[in-house]
Amino acid sequence: PAHDERDWEFAKTFDLPIVQVVAEEGAAAVTGMPAACFSDDGIAVNSGEFTGMKTVAFKQAITTWLEKKKLGSKAVNYKLRDWVFSRQRYWGEPIPLVHCTKCGIVPVPESELPLTLPEVTSYAPTGTGESPLAAIESWVNTVCPVCGKPAKRETNTMPQWAGSCWYYLRYLDPLNEKEFVSREKEKYWMPVDLYVGGAEHAVLHLLYSRFWHKVLFDLKLVSTDEPFFKLVNQGMILGEDGEKMSKSRGNVINPDDMVRDFGADTLRMYEMFMGPLEVMKPWSTSGLKGVNRFLERVWNVAKKPLVETAPSPEQVKLLHKTIRKVTEDTASLCFNTAISQMMIFINEVTGCESMPRALWEPFVLLIAPSAPHLAEELWEKLGHAPSVMDVPWPAYDPELCIDDEIEIVVQINSKVRSKLVVPNGASQEDIRTKALADARIIELLEGKTVRKVIAVPGKLVNIVAG
Repeated sequence: PAHDERDWEFAKTFDLPIVQVVAEEGAAAVTGMPAACFSDDGIAVNSGEFTGMKTVAFKQAITTWLEKKKLGSKAVNYKLRDWVFSRQRYWGEPIPLVHCTKCGIVPVPESELPLTLPEVTSYAPTGTGESPLAAIESWVNTVCPVCGKPAKRETNTMPQWAGSCWYYLRYLDPLNEKEFVSREKEKYWMPVDLYVGGAEHAVLHLLYSRFWHKVLFDLKLVSTDEPFFKLVNQGMILGEDGEKMSKSRGNVINPDDMVRDFGADTLRMYEMFMGPLEVMKPWSTSGLKGVNRFLERVWNVAKKPLVETAPSPEQVKLLHKTIRKVTEDTASLCFNTAISQMMIFINEVTGCESMPRALWEPFVLLIAPSAPHLAEELWEKLGHAPSVMDVPWPAYDPELCIDDEIEIVVQINSKVRSKLVVPNGASQEDIRTKALADARIIELLEGKTVRKVIAVPGKLVNIVAG
């Protein structure tokens, strides 16, 4: 009870004894009633011969002790639910088993794999509850691989998730006709660096996929214990009414229609711009149109005369800030904020009469992952051969990403009352002086006594007055 909150509450309610057996490292053991529940790992206390051991080591030792005393045994529990593997339908992987009246259930020899479905013109149900394959006698009737006597093939097929449990391995070597994946390619590519999927995937598909992969690992058919290095659950896209898209609700958005009316780049970029990847968010056709207008502005900027003159210092700073922001946010899957920075860039350069090549070329590279079709056209307009995707990603200079001036807020009694623009790196004294000299602050402090001025460089000034 001392180390589980629910048991703690139960024991307290019914006045049961509570003995502390784990203490925080460095803390003294409590011999009487502990003051609070402690549910973290720590050091064993009041535990006889195990006292003083860290929790991880204690778990191992107590398990061994219980096994020696024949009071328990070590086991691994998997939160894996049984799931019916067979389906009574045609379109599934056929199960390579043969039913023989003499030998029983016999596996199809490996030399006869893969077992393929028969070419048929009708997939109609049999009417008996059996798979449509049961009615195709030319396929069902075979001979037993063991005794050679007449036998029948298994007519149930595998469920759709059977293939989805290991498809990522086949993607590595899809044309291999001798192995499901070559050892060299599997060792080179695995594990999958990033898996992006919905939350529902994590409950079923990923659980079973990991199970299959671990079986393959135990059989020494793959080189990694885990199939996926990192998982990101993407948020669901809702209808414009804020409800889950459903045919019955009539709020489904057909992506083909969006591509037809606005182009693939607009749809792609809008989905990335809608909000954080992990967050559920509603579809907005007006938002899609806004992204389309942004891409049109990008195209209009590309129509400006291209010059070989160097960009201004302000433009160079803007470019390097944009490269850094887009690089870092794309790497962390914050696509919406990466696109926001590209919009800031276009807003700043839209008014320019001409466009320096040294400014425009890196931007085209930055927008390529978000709007690949447009980027290819822009790259060609710059006089380059395809493809923009073969060009190295632009680098930024950290020194050129530092602002000369920054904006900080000025508070009076912790409430924001004004804002200041100060040199980056200004001292606390300079910030205090400038804050107290601000016209708005002078007005608000009239008749009050300034008791304290707290300056946090780069962030804020808080004036305590009364």
